Amino acid sequence: MHHDWLKTAQRIQSIAQAGLTYGENDYDLERYQELLQLSACILADYTNVPFEKITDLFDREEGYLTPKVDVRGVIFQDDKLLMVQEKSDRCWTVPGGWADVGYSPSEIAVKEVQEEAGIDVVPERLLAVLDKKCHAHPPTPFYTYKIFIQCRYVAGTVAPGAETQDAAFFALSELPSLSEERLTQSQAELLFDFHHQPEKAPVFD
Repeated sequence: MHHDWLKTAQRIQSIAQAGLTYGENDYDLERYQELLQLSACILADYTNVPFEKITDLFDREEGYLTPKVDVRGVIFQDDKLLMVQEKSDRCWTVPGGWADVGYSPSEIAVKEVQEEAGIDVVPERLLAVLDKKCHAHPPTPFYTYKIFIQCRYVAGTVAPGAETQDAAFFALSELPSLSEERLTQSQAELLFDFHHQPEKAPVFD
């Protein structure tokens, strides 16, 4: 039920944002703004994000609404995966975050790994482009694509950054509590599959 309502609210938001972008009639613009508020109400009910924060995020959106992009860097050493502990929920994920304008996906992966785990890496392989709705993430306001890029360690010492409180390598059998908004168990297992199968083709959706 949560996911059905989540999809409905995201679709309403998309229609409302398009209407506000291309509409010209004042009456229509007022109705589209009302639809945007209704979608925020539904999202607040079915996620853990307060209504005020959702409307603030909506207010920052301009133009035709498109999916947000989350880019993650994947680094292995000695059959262990580099993970960072998020300050926001004290759970673990692979380094990454929202894509920034002006950076390519691989540049974002390199930047996020350095900022969150303190090491320099070189991007080597695209592993996956995933639609968040197709995976067991908790409900969140935005429609999101997730990009996982395998990187090679170059230099530096693993250490937490401003948004993380710890960073360490983990074997598949010893994974810590996962930040499921960012990384699910099945996705972590998929990353190990790529590590063990260098010829594995990238996956999508």
